[in-house]
Amino acid sequence: MRILIVEDERPLADGLADGLRREGHAVEVEYDGAAALVALGRADFDVVLLDRDLPVLSGDAVCSTLRTQGNPVRVLMLTAAGTLDDRVAGLDLGADDYLTKPFAYVELLARLRALGRRVTAVGSGTVLDAGGVRIDTVRLTAERDGRPLRLTPKEYGVLEALLAARGAWLSVDEIVEDVWEQPEERRRTVVKATIHTLRRKLGDPDPIESAAGFGYRIPAPSDAGAASGPVGGPVGGPVGGPPASDRAFDTESSDQALDPSSKARSDGGARPRGATPAAPATPAHP
Repeated sequence: MRILIVEDERPLADGLADGLRREGHAVEVEYDGAAALVALGRADFDVVLLDRDLPVLSGDAVCSTLRTQGNPVRVLMLTAAGTLDDRVAGLDLGADDYLTKPFAYVELLARLRALGRRVTAVGSGTVLDAGGVRIDTVRLTAERDGRPLRLTPKEYGVLEALLAARGAWLSVDEIVEDVWEQPEERRRTVVKATIHTLRRKLGDPDPIESAAGFGYRIPAPSDAGAASGPVGGPVGGPVGGPPASDRAFDTESSDQALDPSSKARSDGGARPRGATPAAPATPAHP
């Protein structure tokens, strides 16, 4: 990915840039908000790591300007202000994710991977489809074989993540990283319960495959059946849509109302990162 780091603490900014370049990303660094807007106007970036407390022009002002301009770049906001109100304010400004300082480098990498999957989906078009399932990521609609679906936001998020993976396996942990923003909400049982209710709404035949040690996937149309496990990251230390009635979201259901004890039809758990078990000959279908 092409990443812009906007951080006025130079040792932190330069250290992050060096680390992300070693991960294979193209990285540029700016140290104030005004310079960041110039860089964003000059070149296209996939993700911006944006500090909120910047000189010259605040991170809040930069984020608001980007959204006013319609810039599709994904914004991961960095800040020492970590209260719930602070996080909500940052997301309401148009940030895609929020990371409180000090943070662990491995968490930053995980969040960047999640944003990268969203960038892939947006870059390839607003419509994702496979297995008779189709979503429009701009209009926020979903359908199965032409039948409109009424989904909760988390069900929609899981479905989008699976379709954006284009046939690749996603572990429970990767789905958590992609869909559940708040750490206190990140429970494997809730992911499995969400997939359980999503499968019920999608109906038969079940388009979601699952395999112990691999997780979940919706096979891509061109998929010949090859399986690949989830990719682990390196270890590091701290450092206007349509009216609501047209959208796929089921406003009468609540993600929080899901019973955490509900069981998905197969485990779909993640294998230990770095392990490489043989791909199952025939992925388990619930």
